[in-house]
Amino acid sequence: MKKLKFDDAKLRAAQLRNLLNQYSYEYYVLDQPSIDDAVYDSLNNELKEIEEKYPEIITPDSPTQRVGGKALRKFEKIQHISPMLSLSDVFNIEEIRDWEKRIIKLSGIANLDFFCELKIDGLSTMLTYDNGIFIQGATRGDGVIGENVTQNLKTIPSIPLRLRGKQVGRLDVRGEVFMSKKTFEKVNLEQEKKGLQTYANPRNLSAGSVRQLDPSVTASRSLDTYIYEIYTDLGLRTHEKKHIVLAELGFKTSRFVKRCKNIDEVIDYCNYWENKRNDLDFQVDGLVINVNDNAIYDKLGFVGKAPRGSVAYKFSAEQVTTTVEEIRVNVGRTGAITPFAVMKPVKVAGSTVSRATLHNEDEIKRKDIRIGDTVVLQKAGDIIPEVVRSLPELRTGKEKIFKMPTKCPICGNLIIRPDGEAVARCSNSRCYAVEKEQLIHFASKDAFDIDGLGEKIIEQLLNEGIVSDAADFFALTEGDLIPLERFADKSAQNLVVAIQSKRKVSFSRFLYGLGIRHVGAVTASLLAEYFHDLDELKKASEEELSNVEGIGTVVAKSIYDWFKENRNLKLLSKLQSLGVCYEKIKIRNGLRGKTFVVTGSLKTMSREEAEEKIRLLRGKASGSVSKSTDYLVVGENPGSKLTKAEKLGIKIISEEEMLKML
Repeated sequence: MKKLKFDDAKLRAAQLRNLLNQYSYEYYVLDQPSIDDAVYDSLNNELKEIEEKYPEIITPDSPTQRVGGKALRKFEKIQHISPMLSLSDVFNIEEIRDWEKRIIKLSGIANLDFFCELKIDGLSTMLTYDNGIFIQGATRGDGVIGENVTQNLKTIPSIPLRLRGKQVGRLDVRGEVFMSKKTFEKVNLEQEKKGLQTYANPRNLSAGSVRQLDPSVTASRSLDTYIYEIYTDLGLRTHEKKHIVLAELGFKTSRFVKRCKNIDEVIDYCNYWENKRNDLDFQVDGLVINVNDNAIYDKLGFVGKAPRGSVAYKFSAEQVTTTVEEIRVNVGRTGAITPFAVMKPVKVAGSTVSRATLHNEDEIKRKDIRIGDTVVLQKAGDIIPEVVRSLPELRTGKEKIFKMPTKCPICGNLIIRPDGEAVARCSNSRCYAVEKEQLIHFASKDAFDIDGLGEKIIEQLLNEGIVSDAADFFALTEGDLIPLERFADKSAQNLVVAIQSKRKVSFSRFLYGLGIRHVGAVTASLLAEYFHDLDELKKASEEELSNVEGIGTVVAKSIYDWFKENRNLKLLSKLQSLGVCYEKIKIRNGLRGKTFVVTGSLKTMSREEAEEKIRLLRGKASGSVSKSTDYLVVGENPGSKLTKAEKLGIKIISEEEMLKML
């Protein structure tokens, strides 16, 4: 190639980038290639040569940046700008109609229209763009905290590195990363040729591919995406319009979508895809049904941690039969005694299954499941093995009725079943199994995330009497570990260093790690956002706890009771004495009780950043305008929320006025 001067090289590189990005869009998004692969490769090689000569002209949206970067040691944890919520499930037509009745009653609108889309069985991801340039991609994680997998997502050709059309500020979108059935079969064929173990299903392989520390491995897996949600407020009135705008921006969106004028059309669409799903070249496990009008959707709010305006209709699962050889019980970290079936191994939904939870004693009686029975097995959502029913017609008379043990199989103490509860529990709060599970939970990925502190090592430490509670982890020395099996000088040092590095974690991780019954990662985040610190949370009444958005009376009582137990207070004191703490957030009460809605583009910060600041001052940041809204903060290009606020007489303030209040 003729050597170009810097200015000429910069111009040529810009032209090549624009052209190659257009060709990629045509090939991977529109599926309408306008050139041969050889032409693309030739132009791409020319761009590489220019960028190698003048690396200072490389831009983040260059096609050459799709595959690159060194392999990572681990993934950075990041908090999503908006929670990536899950959906409530419905499993039949009657439940769809019941859902419609509920939302009609809540919204007061009888004639709702809906937008339906296939529920792809892949890995949910959040993509972030700044002025049209892809800057960050994350896994869903627990819905609040995900992993930064930007390098890997850049290798997926259908994810645009630069968006099309005019761009304004920050844009956050959600989509699904998946693998086609054809690609999955090809990968497994290669595994067989190499004498390696094959993969269970496309979803697991997709998730594993995105979480590879080496981006080149991700690039080799031929992953694809469909993008279906916009979190940034663009003033769009319907969910259907979101899909249109996403396509205009250059994202690959599903063509298997439909706007339905009423619930009967929704049901027809569900029935159609129930029968046609196997014709698709990718796995789906149902349909997502959305209230199409975004204002009504926002007004419906949430139940628990799921939006009321959407449900996931789950297709009936693949079913097989097998034999129950035993029924055993597990002891969980809250002392819950959970029976499970040990079965003759059988392949279902792409993987071999030999165990399935039976939930509780009542469930076993309701389904009349006996030891020795032939049973129908399926994977709920194609993931969790579930015994659907027994086949009593095939009984020989040798089957045995299961009886819940009266004593804990681990510690021998009585098993009790509180009145009104379905779950039986070990009465011994110091039961070995309970303590072990609590310690495993404390060190787990979503809690303190201590590298190298897995189940086997925790069991070893308990058996040797080296630890009795989570605080003891932080008192461990290399001298405690070296005498133990599996430990040498270096491994002991590594574990101690890993533990000490987690003396300080976020407040939400700290709370989640305590293992309070009913407090999952999302609930822990809600508590961390609302309360100033642990002392304030300790003093909270049941009533105040239940006033926290997303926390009901049952969860509130569980939290309240936990902080009244002397044993738990001793654990907190012991953790503190060993220097274990959490990152404190300065919170003031200046906006307590005030509800804000932000619309339009702000000059000094994103909408999400403004909402976070409002929450830190104890205000409530809502996504929809209602009679309970105190202030509407208006930026540039406000949407329909401004009109609604004016009609309701809501106080409208500018960004500058909001900043003064903050």
